[in-house]
Amino acid sequence: MGASKSTITIADVAKAAGVSTSAVSYALNGKKGVSEKTRAKVLSVAESMGWRPNSAAKSLSDSRTRSIGVVLLMHDTDEFASGNYNMECLAGLSSVLESVDYSITLRMTTGGASAACRIHRDWIESGRVDAHMVLGVEFDDPRLDLFRSHPNVPVLFLAQEQTTRGLPTLYSTDADGARTVVRHLHELGHTHIARVAGPEQYMHTLIRDSATMDECAKLGMRCDCLHGEYSREDGARLTIMFLGFADRPTAIVYDGDSQALGGLDAVQNRGLAVPDDISLISWDDSAACRSSVPPLTALHRDVRSIGKKAGRLLLAMIDGETVGAVPEDPYTLEVRGSTARPAGSAEPVGSAGSEDSAILPGA
Repeated sequence: MGASKSTITIADVAKAAGVSTSAVSYALNGKKGVSEKTRAKVLSVAESMGWRPNSAAKSLSDSRTRSIGVVLLMHDTDEFASGNYNMECLAGLSSVLESVDYSITLRMTTGGASAACRIHRDWIESGRVDAHMVLGVEFDDPRLDLFRSHPNVPVLFLAQEQTTRGLPTLYSTDADGARTVVRHLHELGHTHIARVAGPEQYMHTLIRDSATMDECAKLGMRCDCLHGEYSREDGARLTIMFLGFADRPTAIVYDGDSQALGGLDAVQNRGLAVPDDISLISWDDSAACRSSVPPLTALHRDVRSIGKKAGRLLLAMIDGETVGAVPEDPYTLEVRGSTARPAGSAEPVGSAGSEDSAILPGA
């Protein structure tokens, strides 16, 4: 005898039919996403268990949760408090969602992309969120295959389109940003620079590495590169390594503001002056970059506007619109007191550097 309807859940039907809970949800609610063979099997199993659709249940299953799911990959649990990009992006996203009575369902994990994938899968199967926003995409990221196998689930990746390959993506123009930084240092007269880059498992790190090296080669410059985490500690550690080179660089570019602030600490703790002895540039701009002494030259993008654009794209997908690869607004270089011509070099003609702050558009 079948169990009473009140005790039967989608998970019960999924277990009996040998399919996922999302497949059961699609089948019972007449949605795309499963084959007709699977749909017929699910309906047959559900009926044999005593499950019967009614108008109240149908209404409930079709209702929106009015929530966007976001999982942040954290190197450690203290990272969220200092993560300017994540905080600003979520603030922008929230401002758009709040205006239409949507909210963010937020999870954090130190377990990497695999752990994040399990959370997203649970949300898909439970129907807990209406759409997903994915950040911190790695090479061979399992979340890519997860959402390719659920093409009807609204999702937006904040990543490089070279990685997502056809999935809805809001991407940054990292190659242009890297070239802008190199050209600024070249105009100041630097011929040997260095990069404190982010983790190598991210496509944007590879793109920045490649564009920096390519632009340096075109301009006859030398570039050294070391990779580390987006942390103040790694910024300091890798800066100390560069300062120990017999032929040390005259400028260092950091992939994140926390790295740059750590690098500034390391330089000053060794009795060196910025920018007299060495110039520093942060890839990400932040209030900390503006308030440091000296204030850091930084490659700026309006991260809050990225969150807002992501929110508008996600709401459009929830309403059935198709989204492809969409670019963010271009970078601008905020020139402040941490960059100058190398010590002992002649004033370059048409130098972009000055003691006053300036804004240079991205390439």
